Amino acid sequence: MEHKKLVIIGASGHGKVCAEIAVQCGYEEILFLDDDRNLSFCGRHPIIGTVADFGKYIGTASFFIAIGNSNIRERIMRKLEEAGGEITTLVHPDAVISESAVIGNGSAVMAGAVINADAIIGKGCIINTAASVDHDCVVEDYCHISVGSHLAGTVHTGKHTWIGAGAVVSNNVTVCGECMIGAGAVVIKNIVMAGTYAGIPARRMN
Repeated sequence: MEHKKLVIIGASGHGKVCAEIAVQCGYEEILFLDDDRNLSFCGRHPIIGTVADFGKYIGTASFFIAIGNSNIRERIMRKLEEAGGEITTLVHPDAVISESAVIGNGSAVMAGAVINADAIIGKGCIINTAASVDHDCVVEDYCHISVGSHLAGTVHTGKHTWIGAGAVVSNNVTVCGECMIGAGAVVIKNIVMAGTYAGIPARRMN
């Protein structure tokens, strides 16, 4: 960790959780940027400007993008990268991470999450509270593996896919990019068309 100061973009509930992880990771000063000018604090941490102000802190702070919308998250992350901003990865101390797993830049791994052997997590991902990603899975960039959801071994999820809370993806299954898997759904075969899927077994809704 090069800087002890962290600027989090996005003063939401997700931002609060990320700030708490950052404290446990050793950041001494945490500040927020958000475009809602009616907000002054996120949790106990001050909001010091809008997203457009990030350039003021390049070189003196690390950054994290705590925005649930994956397209917005990607857009801001690209701007930060192009401007030379240092984007950190946040991993809760109570997550269980295999030594052979790879976690991309700008991703968050929440408390109780498990990432097993040789799993690959892309950049800008969210592996949420008590979610599990088993051996040899590939989670492409800007995915969200939601609270209590589970990817069995050798699952591949495409870019921008959202696996809903409590959903399960069976082993050796591929879910293409730009998908939303509904809460509690069970995916037992490959999904090759973008869209929203729900049910047991999961079926396309639109």
